[in-house]
Amino acid sequence: MAKLWFRYGAMGSSKTANAIMVAFNYEEKGLKPLVLKPKIDDRDGADIIKSRMGLTRKCGFVEDFFYGTVDEICERLKAYDCVIIDEVQFCEVKTIELLPRIVVKTGIPIICYGLRTDFLLNPFPASEKLCGIADRIEELKTVCWCGQGANCNARLDAEGNVVRSGAQVMIGGSESYTSLCMKHYMAGDIGEKMREAIRASHSASSL
Repeated sequence: MAKLWFRYGAMGSSKTANAIMVAFNYEEKGLKPLVLKPKIDDRDGADIIKSRMGLTRKCGFVEDFFYGTVDEICERLKAYDCVIIDEVQFCEVKTIELLPRIVVKTGIPIICYGLRTDFLLNPFPASEKLCGIADRIEELKTVCWCGQGANCNARLDAEGNVVRSGAQVMIGGSESYTSLCMKHYMAGDIGEKMREAIRASHSASSL
């Protein structure tokens, strides 16, 4: 039976790479995946998802498929064998609430990838809802600079300092975020190597 999946992880846990590989696996079997992301995530291009290791793939937009009635949405999805949603934390909660009904009605699995919490360790509303309704929840692992498991997303300023206030949503990549273990998140310690890389990145971008 088809299921609703939520695969979450901190920044750098290969969520997008995993999404791209799952889509490839479907295609390799002669099946047709639909890869989507919310329109707000435009850092890698309007219709592109890109992993930190360099894997890229063209994608559509959640907003172009998930609107109208459940029956209308299911009609748009009937040509596909699975739906893969990247950066799902940026979706609207009302969209997430529809996903179980769509999975049941179409028999098509929906696999969501995203962050569970923001840079202040508060849950994203969409992710919080997914944690309550998903059939399967999996954590994708990554590590802090110290080698311990990392599950905290730290937002950084131009000097590599950990930011403790601001809007929940700020689109950015490795120049603006890093993943830390709880100890180093609380200490605001991103490690000297990361701090130097952040400074170099911002210096280069200002030239």
